[in-house]
Amino acid sequence: MQTKNVNPDITVTVRHEEVTDSLRQYAIEKIGGIHLDYPRIIEAKAILDVEGSRRHKAEIILFCADHIVIDASSETEDMYKSIDFTVDKIARRMRKHKTRLLKRRTRDPEASIRFLDERHYKADFLDSLPQEVEVEKEPEPFFVHKESFGMRRLFKEEAILELDLTERPFVVFENARRDVTSIVWRKPDGEYGMIDL
Repeated sequence: MQTKNVNPDITVTVRHEEVTDSLRQYAIEKIGGIHLDYPRIIEAKAILDVEGSRRHKAEIILFCADHIVIDASSETEDMYKSIDFTVDKIARRMRKHKTRLLKRRTRDPEASIRFLDERHYKADFLDSLPQEVEVEKEPEPFFVHKESFGMRRLFKEEAILELDLTERPFVVFENARRDVTSIVWRKPDGEYGMIDL
Protein backbone atom coordinates (compact mmCIF):
# COMPACT_ATOMS: atom_id res chain seq x y z
CA MET A 1 0.00 0.00 0.00
CA GLN A 2 1.33 3.39 -0.99
CA THR A 3 1.72 5.93 1.79
CA LYS A 4 3.95 8.54 0.15
CA ASN A 5 1.29 10.71 -1.48
CA VAL A 6 -1.65 10.18 0.82
CA ASN A 7 -3.81 13.32 1.06
CA PRO A 8 -1.56 16.00 -0.45
CA ASP A 9 -2.87 19.56 -0.07
CA ILE A 10 -4.95 20.15 -3.24
CA THR A 11 -6.24 23.60 -4.25
CA VAL A 12 -8.79 23.88 -7.06
CA THR A 13 -9.35 27.30 -8.65
CA VAL A 14 -12.01 27.88 -11.29
CA ARG A 15 -11.93 30.98 -13.49
CA HIS A 16 -14.78 32.47 -15.53
CA GLU A 17 -17.34 29.94 -14.31
CA GLU A 18 -19.16 28.92 -11.17
CA VAL A 19 -17.46 25.95 -9.56
CA THR A 20 -19.70 22.99 -8.88
CA ASP A 21 -19.09 20.53 -6.09
CA SER A 22 -18.98 17.65 -8.58
CA LEU A 23 -16.29 19.37 -10.71
CA ARG A 24 -14.20 20.25 -7.66
CA GLN A 25 -14.54 16.70 -6.28
CA TYR A 26 -13.66 15.18 -9.67
CA ALA A 27 -10.47 17.27 -9.92
CA ILE A 28 -9.47 16.39 -6.34
CA GLU A 29 -10.05 12.67 -6.93
CA LYS A 30 -8.06 12.64 -10.18
CA ILE A 31 -5.12 14.52 -8.65
CA GLY A 32 -5.29 12.44 -5.48
CA GLY A 33 -5.18 9.32 -7.66
CA ILE A 34 -1.76 10.22 -9.07
CA HIS A 35 0.59 7.78 -7.38
CA LEU A 36 4.24 8.66 -7.76
CA ASP A 37 6.94 6.59 -6.11
CA TYR A 38 9.29 9.51 -6.68
CA PRO A 39 9.05 12.42 -6.09
CA ARG A 40 6.67 12.76 -3.17
CA ILE A 41 3.85 15.23 -3.87
CA ILE A 42 3.68 17.95 -1.21
CA GLU A 43 1.06 20.25 -2.72
CA ALA A 44 -1.08 20.32 -5.86
CA LYS A 45 -2.86 23.18 -7.60
CA ALA A 46 -5.50 22.84 -10.30
CA ILE A 47 -6.50 25.89 -12.32
CA LEU A 48 -9.63 25.31 -14.38
CA ASP A 49 -10.34 28.08 -16.89
CA VAL A 50 -13.32 28.45 -19.21
CA GLU A 51 -12.75 30.70 -22.23
CA GLY A 52 -15.94 31.00 -24.22
CA SER A 53 -18.30 28.05 -24.52
CA ARG A 54 -15.92 25.65 -26.28
CA ARG A 55 -12.52 26.20 -24.64
CA HIS A 56 -12.06 24.49 -21.30
CA LYS A 57 -8.46 24.57 -20.07
CA ALA A 58 -7.14 22.55 -17.12
CA GLU A 59 -3.69 23.27 -15.70
CA ILE A 60 -2.26 21.14 -12.88
CA ILE A 61 0.91 22.06 -10.98
CA LEU A 62 2.48 19.56 -8.56
CA PHE A 63 4.97 20.82 -5.99
CA CYS A 64 7.07 17.84 -5.00
CA ALA A 65 9.93 17.00 -2.68
CA ASP A 66 13.50 17.90 -3.72
CA HIS A 67 12.25 21.18 -5.28
CA ILE A 68 10.70 19.36 -8.25
CA VAL A 69 7.77 21.12 -9.93
CA ILE A 70 5.68 19.25 -12.48
CA ASP A 71 3.14 21.14 -14.54
CA ALA A 72 0.92 20.27 -17.47
CA SER A 73 -2.13 21.72 -19.17
CA SER A 74 -4.73 20.60 -21.69
CA GLU A 75 -7.51 22.36 -23.54
CA THR A 76 -10.63 20.63 -24.90
CA GLU A 77 -14.33 21.31 -25.27
CA ASP A 78 -15.16 19.60 -21.95
CA MET A 79 -13.62 20.37 -18.54
CA TYR A 80 -13.73 16.76 -17.34
CA LYS A 81 -11.88 15.64 -20.47
CA SER A 82 -9.31 18.43 -20.00
CA ILE A 83 -8.64 17.24 -16.44
CA ASP A 84 -8.22 13.63 -17.65
CA PHE A 85 -5.79 14.63 -20.42
CA THR A 86 -3.72 16.76 -18.04
CA VAL A 87 -3.43 13.97 -15.45
CA ASP A 88 -2.39 11.57 -18.26
CA LYS A 89 0.33 14.02 -19.38
CA ILE A 90 1.70 14.19 -15.85
CA ALA A 91 1.70 10.39 -15.53
CA ARG A 92 3.56 10.01 -18.86
CA ARG A 93 6.17 12.58 -17.87
CA MET A 94 6.76 10.89 -14.55
CA ARG A 95 7.15 7.44 -16.17
CA LYS A 96 9.69 8.96 -18.58
CA HIS A 97 11.48 10.71 -15.72
CA LYS A 98 11.62 7.52 -13.64
CA THR A 99 12.95 5.52 -16.61
CA ARG A 100 15.71 8.06 -17.14
CA LEU A 101 16.62 7.99 -13.47
CA LEU A 102 16.85 4.19 -13.55
CA LYS A 103 19.01 4.26 -16.69
CA ARG A 104 21.20 6.88 -15.09
CA ARG A 105 21.82 4.71 -12.02
CA THR A 106 22.66 1.56 -13.96
CA ARG A 107 25.21 3.05 -16.36
CA ASP A 108 28.28 5.16 -16.12
CA PRO A 109 27.22 8.73 -15.17
CA GLU A 110 29.11 10.09 -18.18
CA ALA A 111 26.95 7.95 -20.54
CA SER A 112 23.53 8.53 -18.93
CA ILE A 113 21.67 10.97 -21.17
CA ARG A 114 23.08 11.79 -24.58
CA PHE A 115 25.81 14.22 -23.76
CA LEU A 116 25.90 17.46 -25.64
CA ASP A 117 29.06 18.29 -27.50
CA GLU A 118 30.61 21.23 -25.73
CA ARG A 119 32.35 23.78 -27.90
CA HIS A 120 34.40 26.67 -26.63
CA TYR A 121 35.10 29.74 -28.75
CA LYS A 122 37.36 32.70 -28.23
CA ALA A 123 35.73 35.99 -27.26
CA ASP A 124 36.37 37.55 -30.70
CA PHE A 125 34.77 34.61 -32.59
CA LEU A 126 31.60 36.54 -33.47
CA ASP A 127 33.65 39.46 -34.83
CA SER A 128 35.41 37.14 -37.30
CA LEU A 129 32.14 35.94 -38.86
CA PRO A 130 31.09 37.60 -42.13
CA GLN A 131 28.74 40.52 -41.62
CA GLU A 132 25.20 39.91 -42.81
CA VAL A 133 23.19 42.25 -44.99
CA GLU A 134 20.99 44.62 -43.01
CA VAL A 135 17.34 43.69 -43.01
CA GLU A 136 14.31 45.72 -42.13
CA LYS A 137 14.04 46.50 -38.45
CA GLU A 138 11.69 44.09 -36.72
CA PRO A 139 8.99 45.47 -34.46
CA GLU A 140 9.85 45.60 -30.77
CA PRO A 141 8.38 42.70 -28.76
CA PHE A 142 5.94 43.70 -26.08
CA PHE A 143 5.88 42.49 -22.50
CA VAL A 144 3.64 39.42 -22.18
CA HIS A 145 4.28 37.54 -18.96
CA LYS A 146 6.73 37.74 -16.08
CA GLU A 147 7.80 34.87 -13.84
CA SER A 148 10.57 34.66 -11.29
CA PHE A 149 12.48 31.49 -10.50
CA GLY A 150 15.31 30.72 -8.13
CA MET A 151 18.44 29.58 -9.93
CA ARG A 152 19.60 26.18 -8.72
CA ARG A 153 22.98 24.48 -8.92
CA LEU A 154 22.53 21.47 -11.23
CA PHE A 155 24.41 19.20 -13.57
CA LYS A 156 23.29 19.52 -17.20
CA GLU A 157 21.72 16.04 -17.07
CA GLU A 158 19.55 17.15 -14.12
CA ALA A 159 18.57 20.30 -16.01
CA ILE A 160 17.45 18.17 -18.98
CA LEU A 161 15.38 15.99 -16.64
CA GLU A 162 13.79 19.11 -15.15
CA LEU A 163 13.05 20.43 -18.64
CA ASP A 164 11.21 17.20 -19.48
CA LEU A 165 9.00 17.56 -16.41
CA THR A 166 7.59 20.96 -17.38
CA GLU A 167 6.21 22.70 -20.42
CA ARG A 168 8.75 25.49 -20.12
CA PRO A 169 10.87 26.09 -23.23
CA PHE A 170 14.18 26.33 -21.33
CA VAL A 171 15.89 25.97 -17.93
CA VAL A 172 18.45 28.44 -16.55
CA PHE A 173 20.78 26.96 -13.91
CA GLU A 174 24.18 27.27 -12.31
CA ASN A 175 26.30 24.53 -13.88
CA ALA A 176 27.68 22.43 -11.00
CA ARG A 177 30.42 20.95 -13.18
CA ARG A 178 31.82 24.18 -14.62
CA ASP A 179 30.71 26.97 -12.22
CA VAL A 180 28.99 29.06 -14.90
CA THR A 181 25.39 30.04 -15.58
CA SER A 182 23.92 27.83 -18.33
CA ILE A 183 20.70 27.60 -20.34
CA VAL A 184 19.32 24.30 -21.69
CA TRP A 185 16.47 24.28 -24.21
CA ARG A 186 14.63 21.75 -26.36
CA LYS A 187 15.21 22.08 -30.11
CA PRO A 188 12.38 21.49 -32.63
CA ASP A 189 13.98 18.16 -33.68
CA GLY A 190 13.77 16.83 -30.09
CA GLU A 191 17.46 17.25 -29.27
CA TYR A 192 18.74 19.62 -26.58
CA GLY A 193 20.89 22.73 -26.83
CA MET A 194 23.01 24.38 -24.14
CA ILE A 195 24.59 27.83 -23.78
CA ASP A 196 27.05 28.88 -21.09
CA LEU A 197 26.84 32.52 -20.06
